[in-house]
Amino acid sequence: MKARSKKTTRKAGSASAATKSVLSDASLHLMNTYKRSDMIFTHGRGCYVFDQNGKKYLDFLGGIAVNALGYSHPDLVKTIRREAGRAVHVSNLFHNPFQGPLAAKLAKWSGMDRVFFTNSGSEAVEGAMKLARIAAKKKPGGAAKTRFLALEHSFHGRTLGALSITHPLKYREPFEPLVPGVDFVRLNDVADLEAKFTDEVCAIVIEPIQGEGGIYPISNEFWKRARELATQRGAALIADEIQCGLGRTGKAFAYQRLEGLPDIVIVAKPLAGGLPLGAFLAREEFAASFAPGLHGSTFGGGPLTCATGLTFLDTIERKKLLANIRARGAELKAGLKKMAAKFDFIREVRGEGLMIGVDLDVDGAPYVAEALKQGLLINCTHDHILRFLPPYILTARQVQEGLSKIESVLARTERPAKSAAVPSASAAAETLAAAR
Repeated sequence: MKARSKKTTRKAGSASAATKSVLSDASLHLMNTYKRSDMIFTHGRGCYVFDQNGKKYLDFLGGIAVNALGYSHPDLVKTIRREAGRAVHVSNLFHNPFQGPLAAKLAKWSGMDRVFFTNSGSEAVEGAMKLARIAAKKKPGGAAKTRFLALEHSFHGRTLGALSITHPLKYREPFEPLVPGVDFVRLNDVADLEAKFTDEVCAIVIEPIQGEGGIYPISNEFWKRARELATQRGAALIADEIQCGLGRTGKAFAYQRLEGLPDIVIVAKPLAGGLPLGAFLAREEFAASFAPGLHGSTFGGGPLTCATGLTFLDTIERKKLLANIRARGAELKAGLKKMAAKFDFIREVRGEGLMIGVDLDVDGAPYVAEALKQGLLINCTHDHILRFLPPYILTARQVQEGLSKIESVLARTERPAKSAAVPSASAAAETLAAAR
């Protein structure tokens, strides 16, 4: 027994030393851009992830909407192993076996015609903005069509162009001046949209359901009017589906619950199951504005990532995961709405499918911290909105496990101070209606 105890102690000591080394290296050599805990996640399986001490967590964040098939999904693992042994990368001066088929699959899912592959969502946003600009320039009076519209609460990325159409000042101000010629439209305010959609606008960029901005769905009235104005003004309607697309809402794309197709669609996050892959898709009328040399990417659309992307989409189809997303999402949302009746600091529950936000009138950070202690991964956006983005493979039992943990977190956490929260989506709509 003593020998076994010493062996266990040595293993624990070794693990502790390894953890300290990892954290020390990170502290000394990584740039200080993230607020991180001292937790190190080492591996995952399905909807669960494990830390350096072997503790198990139910993941209701999904790597911020990336791990849509959870961790170590056997179909993805098989594809990655196979293609890693064949060719990780070939130049875009040549074709590979998977880029064309993945583009065809995305075109079929989206109703678009052509695809350009990138490494990330921000890069895809940049490419979509370039495409909108050059397409506008080729139209009558196009030299003046350089302005972009985006929405209040929007988040489109960290690069300079994407940051220029991202609304919160805390992201933009430190890096100004940014790309000029951007106006922000009040969320779901049709009158404000009409006032700002001038002939100088080359594109309006809309998240059909805002993610980082607080899980705010776009109304059909607003989307439909944006579609009409874009057509009338010769501008592009761009759907940023980086977080809400590729099945997250229970539809292939979130804009498919609205009237009218966009002209350009941006995707990333879950597309290659955790490998870096993004894309922007476009109708032929816009895609035709690009010619060789006008845009490019060294790594975008490599054989490994595209093969994995094909497996990801095929798995959703084969396993009928869109139906599962709708069913599990309905269960999760119903459970959260029941909790709203118990906890008076819950202002609103909103979202679609497995993209749900719980809007609090208090600071959300203490609830995220308590959830971590109880083995549940969630996060908070806008300081007061708890965000849930679990994997598409979530089971009914795991929904109940998650709801049980959430209720325990809400009950056990000492209530924080009131949040300086913006009005909820429904309250904002009522205010607009009254103003009219």
